[in-house]
Amino acid sequence: MNDKLKGSLRLLVCALVIGFLVFSGLYGFGKNASLAAKSIKQGLDLAGGVSITYQTVKDDPSAEEMADVQYKLQMRADVYSTESAVYLEGSNRVTVEIPGVSDAEAILAELGNPGALFFIYGDGNITSVGTNSYVLSRTMEEIEQAGGVVLNGADVKDAKAGKQQLTQTSPVENVVELYFTEEGSAKFAEATAKCIGRQIAIVYDNKVISAPRVNSKIDQGQAVITGQKTFDEADILASIIRIGALPTELMEIRSNVVGAQLGAEALNTSLLAAVIGFAVLILFMCIYYRVPGVSASISLIIYMGLMILMLNAFNVTLTLQGIAGIILSVGMAVDANVIIFQRIREELAKGMTVRSSMKNGFKKALSAIIDGNVTTLIAAVVLYLVGTGGVKGFATTLGIGIILSMFTALFVTRFVLAGLYEVGFDNEKFYGIQKERKVINFMKFGPKAGIISGTVILIGIVSMVVFGISSGNALNYGLDFSGGTSFSVTFPDSVTEELNRPLEEIVSSSINKTGEIVNVTGENTYIIKTEELSQDERAALTKALVDKYNVDEKLITVENISGRVSAEMRADAIKAVVIATICMLLYIWIRFKNFNFASSAVLALIHDVLVVTTLYAVARISVGNNFIACMLTIVGYSINATIVIFDRIRENMAEKRKNDTVADVVNKSITETLSRSINTSLTTFIMVLALVIFGVDSIREFAIPLMAGIIVGAYSSVCLTGFVWYFMETKVNKHVEEEEDKRP
Repeated sequence: MNDKLKGSLRLLVCALVIGFLVFSGLYGFGKNASLAAKSIKQGLDLAGGVSITYQTVKDDPSAEEMADVQYKLQMRADVYSTESAVYLEGSNRVTVEIPGVSDAEAILAELGNPGALFFIYGDGNITSVGTNSYVLSRTMEEIEQAGGVVLNGADVKDAKAGKQQLTQTSPVENVVELYFTEEGSAKFAEATAKCIGRQIAIVYDNKVISAPRVNSKIDQGQAVITGQKTFDEADILASIIRIGALPTELMEIRSNVVGAQLGAEALNTSLLAAVIGFAVLILFMCIYYRVPGVSASISLIIYMGLMILMLNAFNVTLTLQGIAGIILSVGMAVDANVIIFQRIREELAKGMTVRSSMKNGFKKALSAIIDGNVTTLIAAVVLYLVGTGGVKGFATTLGIGIILSMFTALFVTRFVLAGLYEVGFDNEKFYGIQKERKVINFMKFGPKAGIISGTVILIGIVSMVVFGISSGNALNYGLDFSGGTSFSVTFPDSVTEELNRPLEEIVSSSINKTGEIVNVTGENTYIIKTEELSQDERAALTKALVDKYNVDEKLITVENISGRVSAEMRADAIKAVVIATICMLLYIWIRFKNFNFASSAVLALIHDVLVVTTLYAVARISVGNNFIACMLTIVGYSINATIVIFDRIRENMAEKRKNDTVADVVNKSITETLSRSINTSLTTFIMVLALVIFGVDSIREFAIPLMAGIIVGAYSSVCLTGFVWYFMETKVNKHVEEEEDKRP
């Protein structure tokens, strides 16, 4: 088979794959259009979902109890979607919002009313009514008075279904794994020591749901319930225990279906922005990199098609945080191609043939691509395992995106590029030759860059201190963090227009605030959430609504609400980022066999986060879930940009000539990767800029700091990381400097 025929077949295969992916993305398959883009589950911010409000049975729960209720309900809601939101309303209510669903009754039936959960001594308190079936022989009040309660829901940390082989000779069983709090562990250890050979019953809503027999004292803070016939049976029991593991009993008071928080206009403009940004990105790649740019564009189209398939296959709920993960993974997909193409141009500049340059280009780019992607993938895995809510959603799309970006860059781009070469694009003019670059003395600029960065960070710290003293908040915490005020407004039947945008304008003009607007599906009711309002501000907003739409004041209800991101969830997010950073540090240390590379990369990461936090502090940009998504994106972007430069330093250090100093090697490495740093930052910047230009305010609030993060990440990787590594390598490890001084 000649080359032209082989190349034509390659391109035909690509055309067929793209055709399949385009058809799948637009129309899907079957009656439900499965695998289509429109079939992807969307979060509350993009598509709305079910909202359920519970109220505590007792009138005066403590703040600590309500905080615990919020956190544990969040864990329960995560079963339906990691993008679920749970927030407190008033002093004794909690609202659960589950995205991507439209049947409130079905969710209520599955979620159930979170009732009271107790572990009780079986003797004298339960009666058998059949095989593994029991009822209470006394009321729970009588059992409590008699001291028959071992634990209550507040003592249970978690419950999950699993499969275990309890002994080497026994079969694998379906079990429920129980995890207790520290106080619960002590109580359970004491109770099981007394009840060996007897039963401890689990009671939920005055019904005995399980009565396992105690085989031995359990003092490790966890226990296993056996005897479940199927895994589904174990999963149901675990779910009941989780929802019952609350410090106070709840009752459902209302449920409804709500529309997208961002509104239809935001969705349409965001989609338009994404299409325009992607088109400009492809145009840039084709113009700048010529034939390789065409192959990268085809690869990126296939990447996006595969991403749509994977989001459907893994049943991912897509939100702004998830979109942030996709933006970062698109940036990394582009980056991998840019690294390869720069290497090909360098090989052509050495006088190699086009075929050899392509082969060597992919080979030499491999280590940088693998190291950058694996490091970020490690972070995504840790964030998914440890994080909650939006953090987990971000990690999911990022993890899928990284795997797809590596596959498309290393295999699809190579496949397409080979096809284009074989059909006749074999002249070096189609690929470009890297011009000789004068080495820039970045090490000389390093101290100045450090002073500039230090000054910017200091400005941020001073701003946060000043605002903290003057307003009580160092940063401008939004609804997600600090909570606020919720207006539920029922409009007259004569009002038929979509009100998301008009209501945002009313909130802005009447009280000079920003608002989050959602509509209740099937009703002419809208919920307006804004930062906490004074009585005068509440009155002003109410008057504006009455004047504009003739709303009946009796149909306006106002409640204080808590932030969706509870203290526990913030702690989970911080813990996830810290663990992910440590794991990345360890990987870089092991892979590069030099701790200075790892520590320098982490310092650059911290620098980028602090500089963007300065932007939030000085510009008073609202800090909410978008802040978390932005910072996670910057962490991933920063570490990838740094590793590319470090990979080149490692390569050039191995080839260092006798008269070259470490500073020479670092300057040369940064200069050689400068085109990559600029082009990758520019292409990612283009994608985000489109969101700023065409997106609505809520999208811009996310995109503008992200743009700043891209600029800061490029700046730190070029101007700071190499210098920091050089300083550590020559000043901390002084033996390197001594060897240089001894050269003739």
